[in-house]
Amino acid sequence: MAAGRALGAGGAWLRGLLSWARPERWLASSSVFPLSCIHTSACLQKVGKWEKKNRIVYPPQLPGEPRRPAEIYHCRRDIKYSKDKMWYLAKLIKGMSIDQAIAQLEFNDKKGAKVIKEVLLEAQEMAVKNHNVEFKSNLHIAESLTGRGQYTKRIRYHGKGMFGIMKLVRCHYFVKLVEGPPPPPEPRKTGFDQAKEYVQQLRNRTLVHTL
Repeated sequence: MAAGRALGAGGAWLRGLLSWARPERWLASSSVFPLSCIHTSACLQKVGKWEKKNRIVYPPQLPGEPRRPAEIYHCRRDIKYSKDKMWYLAKLIKGMSIDQAIAQLEFNDKKGAKVIKEVLLEAQEMAVKNHNVEFKSNLHIAESLTGRGQYTKRIRYHGKGMFGIMKLVRCHYFVKLVEGPPPPPEPRKTGFDQAKEYVQQLRNRTLVHTL
């Protein structure tokens, strides 16, 4: 009889455990199973080397030292556009103030101009929101770069059993905004200055296996 009572108590304890572990009990609570999936969370998004520069923490400045201007790094990757075509637009706006750059891109009918304009507006909003920039117009473009993205080869079919190879190209665009007015443009080098630099580079060479 004692064994029967122990068996009954064990069965009741097991039934209680199974009823406590029902899926409906846990699915009803949003605190245990949040609505966002783990595969779509922000922590799994890749952060490149360019964006990581926004996380640099500088030491405190000394009293009387001029204020360090804010630096904002932003980019857009895997743009369905050629890096060579994007390069011309990237070099066009380098060294301009952000308002002047946006105005130049506004009247450019190229596809890459619209993409760069969107990136600049995102970086401008990021500067005010995350980098303590007081005036969003007080920014200039210090660096404007392009990079090669993923190139994919595909077959282009021709007539009479012939075919060709076509490339589906992508590129990256990187921009660095710095707080303050743009620096004055550097004076253009003459041909004589370039020749002097070239001769100096030749004289600074180190020739191995010589006296």
